[in-house]
Amino acid sequence: MTRSRKTRTKSIEDSLPRHIRRLRQIRMEVASEAARIIATEGQHNYHAAKKKAAERIGVSERLALPSNIEVKEALLRYQDLYGGTAHSENLEALRLIAVEAMQHMEAFNPRLVGSVLDGTANQHSRIALHVFSESTELVILHFLENNISFSQEQRQIRWYDGTHRVVPLVIFELEDAAVELTVLQPVHLRQAPPSPIDGKPQRRATLADLQCLLADAAELQPVMECSNPTG
Repeated sequence: MTRSRKTRTKSIEDSLPRHIRRLRQIRMEVASEAARIIATEGQHNYHAAKKKAAERIGVSERLALPSNIEVKEALLRYQDLYGGTAHSENLEALRLIAVEAMQHMEAFNPRLVGSVLDGTANQHSRIALHVFSESTELVILHFLENNISFSQEQRQIRWYDGTHRVVPLVIFELEDAAVELTVLQPVHLRQAPPSPIDGKPQRRATLADLQCLLADAAELQPVMECSNPTG
């Protein structure tokens, strides 16, 4: 009888050179620490979180910085492991406030974006909305007419052609949450700005989309037919 020969198969990871495997391990460690920083320390900027993580671990940021996608994946894992009920309740509370904010800004076709939509929000997160107007002044006038306190900021974003654009932000408080409005031209209703995470059009949700998310989370049958939020 022929005796079968046992063979050892190497995974693709095992077949890589040792220094490459070590570099990947370091990137994973930096991504995990950056995710923890974002989740617990109120840091919203992925690049800043990665640099801080690399410094804490004691590695060169030139060699070991993971991609934003790797950090986001690590953040989702962190919240899945450690977020628990507190994370779920905080996310639901922020989404309920987002509903109120979107109703208030209805005239400007609001779209929910960012961490409150994708589920990575924490207690430090702003509720981020895209609103659409021919001018920022019209949005500001809305707040003045309704006697609502607000502040203004600016943000530089990288566009699809590689150029950078400065977009105006209007910030206001609603039920102890900060709501950040990015004011865009109406033409951008057709295509969202690129995501700072992966460069693809940002995922966006209408008010109806958000209400569906809340209904699904509560294990209720939505009143309206839900679609995947895109814009």
